[in-house]
Amino acid sequence: MLELMKEIFSYPFMVRALIVGILVSICASILGVSLVLKRYSMIGDGLSHVGFGALALAAALNVAPLAIAIPVVVVAAILLLRVSENSKLKGDAAIAVISTGSLAVGVTLVSINSGMNVDLYNYMFGSILAMSKSDVTISVLLSVVVMGLYLFFYDKIFAVTFDETFAKATGTPAGFYNMLLSVLTAITVVLGMRMMGALLISSFIIFPPLTAMRITKSFKGVLIGSIFMAIIGFAIGITISFIYAIPTGASIVLTDMCFFFLFAGINWIKNR
Repeated sequence: MLELMKEIFSYPFMVRALIVGILVSICASILGVSLVLKRYSMIGDGLSHVGFGALALAAALNVAPLAIAIPVVVVAAILLLRVSENSKLKGDAAIAVISTGSLAVGVTLVSINSGMNVDLYNYMFGSILAMSKSDVTISVLLSVVVMGLYLFFYDKIFAVTFDETFAKATGTPAGFYNMLLSVLTAITVVLGMRMMGALLISSFIIFPPLTAMRITKSFKGVLIGSIFMAIIGFAIGITISFIYAIPTGASIVLTDMCFFFLFAGINWIKNR
């Protein structure tokens, strides 16, 4: 095991992946708790499709991917929230409209720009090799911002997550905190797409909270459990990926899925 760890840390790209992966795991797991409890789990999937469209646009314009993807996905998250709240197009329908439209735009741009190149392929399916030093710097800074804002507004997010109607009645601007959750999720999705890929990032967000809910019932307990499960799942997944040359995103999600079914099975046995 010690030799394996030495080998992993001998590769700069693995060190970069571990740094970003742990930070993004924490961001995804804490946001995932609120998203799952608010029954808004598929927002990550919708925003990842928007991210793919934004990355295709960045490739077409030959500009830095994150410089285009982050603002576009943040705007999409705010628009998604507004559309869902203020029109007849609710929840999953709003996500479907925005995500499928963005994916269609992305595929069209890719086809116009001489087909699916390696970089866009990596964004769609994930690759730890795709992470540059500048990606790591941006990812670390934005991850710290996401975690800092979540902790700073923890009480308000807790109130809006559990009982939005009561929160509004007590004077809490629920709309602002819903928007904050959407924006933080959008940033996390874009950061995670480099490693997990657009097709798997939503699973990365929802599995750790769902597993933690099988272990404990309190909000704080689920939050801590979700962070723990996300980091352990990431560490095991990326190690398996390194040893067996399996795609990183798929390896991490399969590990998270195994944890979920393991604890769901334990709960089922206990309740028999």
